[in-house]
Amino acid sequence: MGMDGAIAITGANGAAGRALLAAGSSAPRVACVRSERAAAQLGALPPGASLARIDYARPDTLRAAFAGARAIVHLPGLLVERRDASYEQANVETVESVLSALPRERAVKLVLVSAVGADPASSNRYYATKGRAEALARAAGVEVTILRAPLLLGPGTEGEAALLRELRHPRVRLLGGGRQRQQPLDVRDLAHAVLRAVEPGVAAGRTLDVVGPESLPYREILVRTARLAGRPLEVGALPVPLPLLYLGLRLRRLALGPGFSADALRVIMDECVLDPRPAAEALGVEPRPLDATLRDLAERAFAAPGGGA
Repeated sequence: MGMDGAIAITGANGAAGRALLAAGSSAPRVACVRSERAAAQLGALPPGASLARIDYARPDTLRAAFAGARAIVHLPGLLVERRDASYEQANVETVESVLSALPRERAVKLVLVSAVGADPASSNRYYATKGRAEALARAAGVEVTILRAPLLLGPGTEGEAALLRELRHPRVRLLGGGRQRQQPLDVRDLAHAVLRAVEPGVAAGRTLDVVGPESLPYREILVRTARLAGRPLEVGALPVPLPLLYLGLRLRRLALGPGFSADALRVIMDECVLDPRPAAEALGVEPRPLDATLRDLAERAFAAPGGGA
């Protein structure tokens, strides 16, 4: 059930949701999840937090979770489609369900966490559905702030998991040699940005790119992390032309259905070079230095005896 004055967080079992629950805040929080497995991923909830089971196909469960809440944070997150979860379902239909369940008898703030590159006119289905979700949120008739996130690093993130997979080998080969520029953000900084954005009047009606302080090639992120972890690393290029790989993934989707797709690969390979200052100034949150995030990652993964083995 909801709590008066609380922040209700959908997708709370994801890395961003767990960071939000762990972030220091006096506001009560309602962790909204869809399954027992998702609830188990949360572990012990911090003081002032409660759990709510929701079903996007049952608006009554959402209304119960949102009862008394002063803000709703929606965290849709799906890069690789599954047979039971398409981009349309994860990025658009969940937003429609959340909007239909928002209380109308009192003011409530909606914060939608979206993705850098979201655009309803994009030929990429991931970006297009993210853009459509943003358009729905803007037209909802409630105060809304949209935060677009880049590659996320930090505890529990897919970005951290990918880095660690590469760092377990002294030599790695990357598509395009890892030359695509990324602007990673610490997931804990995203949590702090969300906690500012839920406040009434803060960045109201705005769409902000909440990105990290540096844009640099992905291979450089790997090399820096290896250096901080004291691990040898040689980076080369994978001898597979990107156009050929995109074609193969499109054919794979036609033959086999959902899974890793050309759309997902494009998201991974797209460049991110954005000014972090507008979001930092609007929210009053300065992203931590990239090396601090990478040092934390290296210490979590490799400092313990046997770490990274």
